[in-house]
Amino acid sequence: MLIPHDTRIALDTVVDLVNTAPESEPPDDPADGPVDGLADVAALYAFAERHLISGVGTLGEKDLAAVRDVRARFAEVFAAPDPRTAADLVNRLVAAAGTTPQLTDHDGYDWHVHYFAPDASIADHLAADCGMALAFIIVAGEQERLRRCEAPDCGHAFVDLSRNRSRRYCSSRTCGNRLHVAAYRARRKEAAG
Repeated sequence: MLIPHDTRIALDTVVDLVNTAPESEPPDDPADGPVDGLADVAALYAFAERHLISGVGTLGEKDLAAVRDVRARFAEVFAAPDPRTAADLVNRLVAAAGTTPQLTDHDGYDWHVHYFAPDASIADHLAADCGMALAFIIVAGEQERLRRCEAPDCGHAFVDLSRNRSRRYCSSRTCGNRLHVAAYRARRKEAAG
C-alpha cells in the first residue's frame, strides 16, 4: 500500500492522539487509575510540538476540550465495525472542521495538501488532516488496518501497514515481545512440570 509522506505523518499523529486517551494509557501504578496524555494545556502544547503542528498559536482550556472531543471521535473510527460506519464517522469529523484543501510547501517539505482552513483551531486542524488520512485508508478498502493492540493490558491504536495485514501488537518490541516471552516461559514451565 503506497501512502504519501504527509498522509503517513497524519496517520502517525491520529494514532498518537487516540493513544493519549486515559483508557489507552495504562498507569505505571494501577492504584493511580487511568492516565490522560492530554491532561492539561501544557500537554496539548507538547503534543502539537511533537507532531510539528503548524500555526498553533495560543491554546487554552477550550482548545483542550475540543481536541479531547476530536480524540474521542477518532477512537470511534478505530472501533468502527465496518467501512460504512467508519466513513460516516470520518465524514462528520471532516465536515465539522470546515475543510479548505490547499497545496503548500512549507518548512522544507515538498508539495502536499493541508485540509484545514487557514487559522483553523488545533482541533479543526487535527480533525481535517487526520480525518482525511483515515479517509484515504477507507477509500483504499483497508479499514481493517485500523486496529487496537491485542495485548491484554494495552489496547493502543495503530495502523497495520504490514504487507499481509498480520500485525497484532502496537509494538513488536514491547507488547509483542512481552507476550511471546510469557508464552515461552509458560511452555517451559509446563514441559518441566
